[in-house]
Amino acid sequence: MKEQQGWRGFFRHPLLRKYAPLVHEDLTAVYARDLQKWLVIAPIIGVTTGLAITAIAVIILDKMWPPVLRYYFAHHWAIVPGLVLACLLAGLIMQFFTPDPDEHSTEEVICSYHEHQGHMNLRPFVPKILAAIATVGLGGSAALEGPSIYGGGAIGSWIWARFRSLRSFHLDARDRRIMLICGAAAGMSAVFRAPLTGIVFALEMPYKDDLAHEALLPSLIASVVSFMTLSSFLGSEPLFDFVTATGFTRKDLVWSALLGLLIGLVAMAFVITFRRFRSFCVGLAWPHWVKMSVGGLLTGLCGLLFLQFYNNGLLPLGPNYEAVDIILSGHHSSLELVTFGIFKLAATAFTLGVGGVSAMFVPLFLSGGSFGLAFSQSLVHSATPALYAAVGMACFISAGYKTPLAAVVFVAEATGGHAFIIPALIGSAVAYAVSGDASASGDQRLHEAVRVAELQDLPVSQIMQTEMIATSGALTLREFTAMLSPHTRHEIFPVMDNGKIVGTCSLWSLSQVPPEKWGTTHVRDIMQRRVQKVLPDTNATEALRLLLEQDSEPMLLAVQTRDKVVGVVTKTNILQALQLRRDSMAKAAESSLVSFGGEVF
Repeated sequence: MKEQQGWRGFFRHPLLRKYAPLVHEDLTAVYARDLQKWLVIAPIIGVTTGLAITAIAVIILDKMWPPVLRYYFAHHWAIVPGLVLACLLAGLIMQFFTPDPDEHSTEEVICSYHEHQGHMNLRPFVPKILAAIATVGLGGSAALEGPSIYGGGAIGSWIWARFRSLRSFHLDARDRRIMLICGAAAGMSAVFRAPLTGIVFALEMPYKDDLAHEALLPSLIASVVSFMTLSSFLGSEPLFDFVTATGFTRKDLVWSALLGLLIGLVAMAFVITFRRFRSFCVGLAWPHWVKMSVGGLLTGLCGLLFLQFYNNGLLPLGPNYEAVDIILSGHHSSLELVTFGIFKLAATAFTLGVGGVSAMFVPLFLSGGSFGLAFSQSLVHSATPALYAAVGMACFISAGYKTPLAAVVFVAEATGGHAFIIPALIGSAVAYAVSGDASASGDQRLHEAVRVAELQDLPVSQIMQTEMIATSGALTLREFTAMLSPHTRHEIFPVMDNGKIVGTCSLWSLSQVPPEKWGTTHVRDIMQRRVQKVLPDTNATEALRLLLEQDSEPMLLAVQTRDKVVGVVTKTNILQALQLRRDSMAKAAESSLVSFGGEVF
């Protein structure tokens, strides 16, 4: 009894009661982003994605493609009808069982990330996976990264929808985009048995010149868990048998830069041609299955024609994982390697250009590897030709997908060592620069950042809006819309309860509720409970950083102590302040020039 009274006295001590609110405020700020929730959610995404990718890999790489490949080598006449059948099946599935046959694979994930807040329509999930299996497993020039990235992204989006109702996780619309990328990273990690490649590729994938940095932590966790899940069934051995070099010379670095230049130009030409051919096929007023059948015919002809020139174990069709080891064996002439790379690119353009369901990561690095090895054999005469094969792979991935970091990381993981990293970095950088903005993806964005360093001395109290419209969580959506002025320019509104901020309600969230339900749905049902708070003396640069972290919320709430709202700051306010500051600096500079000598130089 005395012990209980002692503890009660401790918690009621004046000093503890005085400083407890400060400690609570500090802890609230430290855990404001709820990063700890990813320790639970990301492993679930990783395990689920890993199991799904394991099933897809077993079906295609163990059950379908090996016997199909043997049959094609034994009966060359079967290649063309086999590819027509593969693309016909995929085309029929996509046309009759999906809402848009041209929306799938990596492109759908990128589009969902940018345009749909990470939302993916999961009804056609199974048909799209079946179409991908038909495309790749029967010989289409593509590989497993397409269904793996799509499958992982769809699983991440689906898990967000399931967990959204659990308040303990505090999931909002921004988290769905994070979980989409998290799932895509897990899929890429599993299919290549390369966790770092999966993480970096998924983060680079949405942009040409930036990263989806907000998804780093969950992607890191999910990728490792997904890799471990697949490895428990299929093993953890690398997919490709590289002979690791012990080192490199300065001449190797120069040759790597030259190889990057050449492959960058080739990749740019291929990507531009592919995008134009893809646009032509999408606009063609033919049934999708007809376009796919024609693409299968052209793809099959590429394989058949190549075998008429060279019948040494290489075939530019299917997932082609086996072709990597064959190329690295060094038993093929430079002309055969270049011819294989060209036919592989042509077959890929015909397979995916007409709407084949997959992606071209493997075709690009396979073509780059064949070009790099031919470059080594014909010009460099290096003692380690695998070095140039690896550099060629990294260069083509970097230039074709605008993912230079993923390209180098993939080489490091695929070769099992670090000897190729520096040459691959140089070649990838040159190829990336030479190829410009040309990308195999039509949905990637550049994502340029705004420079606001000159606003570090400007507090938000000088730029915030003091006139604002607040609402109550108890209002129905119909009452909420009735109180809004038709002339208001706000997109998001603070939700107040007893004078305290409890959340925000955006017009975007309102638009997601059918109008017929506005009378029964309350503001508290759709509001975002995560409220970003800053003090009035916070500088504008920090405010913009916090705004960019929100992504789905175009407003930042500025508060004083005890949650008293004194104003709101939007991205528009900061950009207007930036423009005013630059205008004033320009006028000041002009005035100084005029005063110096009486004229502007």
